[in-house]
Amino acid sequence: QKQLVESGGGLVQPGGSLRLSCAASGFILDYYAMGWVRQAPGKEREVVSCIDVSDGSTYYADSVKGRFTISLDNAENTVHLQMNSLKSEDTAVYYCAADPRGCLELDLSDHWGQGTQVTVSS
Repeated sequence: QKQLVESGGGLVQPGGSLRLSCAASGFILDYYAMGWVRQAPGKEREVVSCIDVSDGSTYYADSVKGRFTISLDNAENTVHLQMNSLKSEDTAVYYCAADPRGCLELDLSDHWGQGTQVTVSS
């Protein structure tokens, strides 16, 4: 059974940092892209960052470039998203997703985690 389990969300002040983790089970990760999609109230869903496990290539939304870093721990089948210099507009529910078609199709994935809330507020 394929499963994605997220952790690491929470409340942080503007300028602060958080690290999200997504542990995957039941996947042969070599054939998947994995990443994070966020949904904020009243806003469209946005693919934040993604890594194609087959070749290590990464994608970042323009809104997070230079602030967020995605990484893969192959031994633990876990993807991490290090989020620095957080802004209020980063507030959203962050969902981990995995898709065999690659990062460009991540928001259409059939495989999602339960979501973790990130709130950036003073």
